[in-house]
Amino acid sequence: MLTIYTVPVATYCAKLRVMMRHKSIAWEELPPPGGYGSAEYKAIVPSGNLPAMIHDGFMLSDSEAIAEYLNEAFPQAPMLPDTVQLRAKAREKGRFHDTRLEPSVRALYAQVAYETRDAEAVKAGGAAISKHLEALALLISDPTLPTDKLWLCDCGFAVTFAWIKAFQAAFNLPVVWPETIVAYEARIHQYAAVSDELTHYKPAMDDYLQKAKPPAA
Repeated sequence: MLTIYTVPVATYCAKLRVMMRHKSIAWEELPPPGGYGSAEYKAIVPSGNLPAMIHDGFMLSDSEAIAEYLNEAFPQAPMLPDTVQLRAKAREKGRFHDTRLEPSVRALYAQVAYETRDAEAVKAGGAAISKHLEALALLISDPTLPTDKLWLCDCGFAVTFAWIKAFQAAFNLPVVWPETIVAYEARIHQYAAVSDELTHYKPAMDDYLQKAKPPAA
């Protein structure tokens, strides 16, 4: 039995579901007992992180650690390359998402609410995201990592790109999309695991973004 602790809007939980869908892994999904950050949940997952996993009694947290574990525990449709150098390139790309692009998007959650939004902070946030997208375009122009498969490192980008576009629509976030990134997003959207997860995830995003709307007259 594989159990994943998550909450509907969590970005890294959606990232993990992309890989589980791609590998056709069956899982049970539960909210953290007592709520996120509760003592009850930390009694199960000491870090209090989401997502967390329990697989046949084995507990693990952190989306990257879980994804790499599941990639080995369920070897069908491997999502890491088969050489040490290519695996390193895949991890380099994944770390770029987790330590650069996604944090710059997460920083804008504080600007979602219409009543407290700071236009200058939105402008600065868009510039930071654009800078990271430009750097990512250079990173993925390296042909070392094959482009004919969905890798673990692609899963987070699929979700984060969706958030950037949602912020653009919700409060006119100014972002420049390099053509290389537009093509990359289109390529990973061809995988059913990506399109299915984003369809599943969209209601949680839409619900979160309700507060971005101006109050009714």
